[in-house]
Amino acid sequence: MLPHATVHHDDEGTPREGAWVAEATGVLDLSGWPKGMRIIVRKERPHPGAQLRFTDADGLRLTAFATNTGRGQLADLELRHRRRARAEDRIRAAKATGLTNLPLHGFAHNRVWVAIVALALELTACTQMLAPTDHPARRWEPKRLRLRLFSVAGRLTHHARQVHLRLAAHAPWADLILTGHRRLHVLPRVT
Repeated sequence: MLPHATVHHDDEGTPREGAWVAEATGVLDLSGWPKGMRIIVRKERPHPGAQLRFTDADGLRLTAFATNTGRGQLADLELRHRRRARAEDRIRAAKATGLTNLPLHGFAHNRVWVAIVALALELTACTQMLAPTDHPARRWEPKRLRLRLFSVAGRLTHHARQVHLRLAAHAPWADLILTGHRRLHVLPRVT
């Protein structure tokens, strides 16, 4: 590993086993780069089930990024970089939900479209956080959610002053939908 490697930290700031952060600025030729650029490298074990890459050395994944932040602890800079990657995941989800192209002609109309997409993203994120708590659907991308859950044929029926959700009996994800619906239905109402 590179000289002066420090232990990698998780989101709460506690040291994480099997992960290290080091600065590679001194061992690379950065003469063509802007002044003040730094290269930070993270070395960690991939999460269970992750597809290994040909660049993973000895089963450990190396990830590097460049920054022009002049000071700060390596672990803090790396944590800031990972949090930015999460923001980019949200941007990708927004594009998959409808922000790739603005469909309307006027600025005011497209503002309404962006507000609807933002509302859809919030509802989807909250639903994924609260409904499928113990299922991989919690981390599914919008395309997979649309294909597996949002496109299942269903019908709302009224009987004895109650509303019932009826799903197609042959729907492969019906159990997940009904379990999530029950979990959401028992949550306390906020007024």
